[in-house]
Amino acid sequence: MWVTHYTQEQLIALQKKTVKRLALGQALGGFGLGSTLSVGALMAVELSGSAAWSGAAATLSTLGAALSAIPLANLAAQRGRRVALGVGAFLAILGASGMILAAGLRSFPIEIIALVFLGAGSAVGLQARFAATDIPTGQPKGRDLSLVVWATTLGAVIGPNLIAPGEAMGLAIGMPHLAGPFVFTILAQTLSTSVFWFGLKPDPLLVAREVAGLTGKKQRHGMKSAIEVLRVIPMAGYAVLTIALSHMVMVSVMSMTPAHLSAEGHSLAEVGFTISLHIAGMYAFAPVFGYITDKLGAKRTIVLGQMIFLISLAVAGFGQYSFNAVLIGLFLLGLGWSASTVAGSALLSEVLSTEQRPRVQGFSDSLMSFSGAFGGAISGVILTVYTFGGLNAAALLPVVMIVLATSFSRRWSA
Repeated sequence: MWVTHYTQEQLIALQKKTVKRLALGQALGGFGLGSTLSVGALMAVELSGSAAWSGAAATLSTLGAALSAIPLANLAAQRGRRVALGVGAFLAILGASGMILAAGLRSFPIEIIALVFLGAGSAVGLQARFAATDIPTGQPKGRDLSLVVWATTLGAVIGPNLIAPGEAMGLAIGMPHLAGPFVFTILAQTLSTSVFWFGLKPDPLLVAREVAGLTGKKQRHGMKSAIEVLRVIPMAGYAVLTIALSHMVMVSVMSMTPAHLSAEGHSLAEVGFTISLHIAGMYAFAPVFGYITDKLGAKRTIVLGQMIFLISLAVAGFGQYSFNAVLIGLFLLGLGWSASTVAGSALLSEVLSTEQRPRVQGFSDSLMSFSGAFGGAISGVILTVYTFGGLNAAALLPVVMIVLATSFSRRWSA
């Protein structure tokens, strides 16, 4: 039974305002985090004295995102999205401050801890897309969710270009080497925190709970209760599986592309352009896949994403020694990820009740991050033993698993 003081028109108007605020907060957060992994990798090598730690920034940040996803989801269930997103962004501020401290004290252990805290910023970005689906307007939410994902484009593209200005500014005011860019991170995350804290009023999740008559009811949370929901609702399990495996496919190939291109003698400019085009594929076309999800359905869009993955892996794998083939393959890899993630996230929100969403969404975000970390970890070994072509062939396995799961999902009701 729904008990609400909001009219349908008010809910629709509130949804539009909420999506705008979420997109703005997401964009600002992206500005701050866009350069952290690159600078963090350089700092890790410098402070540890070993190039073997160059991948530590991405690994530790991903670990931080995975570890913080469920606690932030639990916080959302108890206090609303506003508090959860604000706290997550604040943790990222602490992480950026820790990076500056690590640079000043020349302490690698402090950097390790700081990178884990920075990962909370990524967890905020993942939860923000789900927040766009909270308010029950009676309308499809694929487009709204995709607009929040799309907002990441600005920070992802512009963020890395702030490295040089940030370093110059830091040195000019007497900061340690490589510390300057994290000042931009702190400023951007502070603005992002402010947008979430002051902009998400009324809180979208609390509004949804009021509409569903759940205000004042104790919320179940944690991994165990999330898994119980997935057992009862197989379609939710399918959505979680799709999101996690699609992320694994993307990370495993993307993370090894710079090493492969460098080994083939390509310049840093060519490597950077390839990754930039890949990131554009991930985020810039998200609204297109949101529209397709709303019009054709989530499962059809997921299948489309897997077909794009298939073409991507074939092009990059068979054309591993051609720069243009790898470039096209990485762009398509981003598109496949976008289609699968937008559609999978929209489906997950659709099949869950208001009470179930935060805990299962948090579990999904955590599993997504862990899957990416696993894919990135094993991809180096596969690349070394079987070449870049072999890595693309191995990445077909999760794609096949998703396609098979999609065929089995026909017997489940959404």
